[in-house]
Amino acid sequence: MIKLKTHSREETVSVGERLGRALKKGDMIAFRGGLGAGKTAFTTGLVLGLGLDRAEVSSPTFALVNEYRGDDISVFHFDMYRIVSEEGLESTGFFDYDFDNNVAVIEWSENIAGFLPKDAFIVTIEPVGENDREITIEGGGRDADDRYRYLR
Repeated sequence: MIKLKTHSREETVSVGERLGRALKKGDMIAFRGGLGAGKTAFTTGLVLGLGLDRAEVSSPTFALVNEYRGDDISVFHFDMYRIVSEEGLESTGFFDYDFDNNVAVIEWSENIAGFLPKDAFIVTIEPVGENDREITIEGGGRDADDRYRYLR
């Protein structure tokens, strides 16, 4: 586990970008954090860190999923705010995505906790001031500690 503090949107994007550089195909990022916590800013960084040329990531609130495609890897960015059952999850097409060869980012992941892999990265973002955020990153499987070094 690693805890970090950021003091601006740009710093939150930077933390996401550093984690993005450490990600591999098959990784899943499960966010915890309320509205306006900084999940989309963090995802912007992840996308950039993976080398995808997407300067503007948007929240998938109304689309349920946004896809950011690259030549070798893509990011599937889900919003599970309104999903409360397996049937609801299935209706999003969640089980049809190729998670083994791409990266998944799940907002409101607590709503589908029973369907997340055990080695998912759990990223909790808590506002502690107008622009300040406390970011806790846990999980990530057996080699997580090695990948956390990108964040220091």
